[in-house]
Amino acid sequence: MTIETLSQARAHGGTQGVYRHASTATGTPMTFAVFVPEHAPGARLPVLWYLSGLTCTHANVMDKGEYRAACARHGVILVAPDTSPRGDDVPDDEGYDFGKGAGFYVDATQEPWARHFQMRSYVEDELPALIGEHFPADMDRQGITGHSMGGHGALTIALRNPGRFRSVSAFAPIVAPGAVPWGEKALGGYLGDDRATWREYDAVALIEDGARLPGMLVDQGMADQFLVEQLRPHLLAEACEAAGIPAEIRLHEGYDHSYNFISTFMADHVAWHAERLKA
Repeated sequence: MTIETLSQARAHGGTQGVYRHASTATGTPMTFAVFVPEHAPGARLPVLWYLSGLTCTHANVMDKGEYRAACARHGVILVAPDTSPRGDDVPDDEGYDFGKGAGFYVDATQEPWARHFQMRSYVEDELPALIGEHFPADMDRQGITGHSMGGHGALTIALRNPGRFRSVSAFAPIVAPGAVPWGEKALGGYLGDDRATWREYDAVALIEDGARLPGMLVDQGMADQFLVEQLRPHLLAEACEAAGIPAEIRLHEGYDHSYNFISTFMADHVAWHAERLKA
């Protein structure tokens, strides 16, 4: 697998790069960002995946996430994929919450989406193989986090792949997409009307069906405009309590859904992951 370097820049002693490759999963070029801290020759570093939310690309967290200083301090690689396939031949929807920029980290089964919208396969299989081949990544030490739709992605990917991730966290995740408007639109459109097929893309449903994690960290702003209708973190708290999953769900007064919120707690999350990735 080959990659094209679009840009590289020094930051906090390490290298922030943006790369592109031809994806077999999506059938399109895919762009992703990787920050590699300064490290000794031959060293392999733990990897933290960051999955972005609706309308975002790799660039949002690069520009506003404020993760590089923390990743450099703790010696952690951060990988930020795109949120969907892109290109003139890729189908789209007029709404911001479906189509380009809104892949929901699923493998679509419905037309016209099935040809390109294979983001589950891309993030779970294809991109990790690429990262392991081209970067000094220790793929036995992986953590995953994400925001909103990306928080949904982080939780569900970790729950479906027990043992792959030593640490799991999220910022304002969509915890039960099968029960909220964003998720009903996305899962119905990509997967069809059979709600049983939605459950493997729903963190609360996965936990109810027996999936387990050793623990998780979730931060949620209480001034988030999507809190009540779309995010509903109490459903995750209830599912984790019933399943005996240790879950630290922190609620923060005054914080909204934006990168003002994410950047405030990003260093906490990087440190939390680093502690578990280095154990």
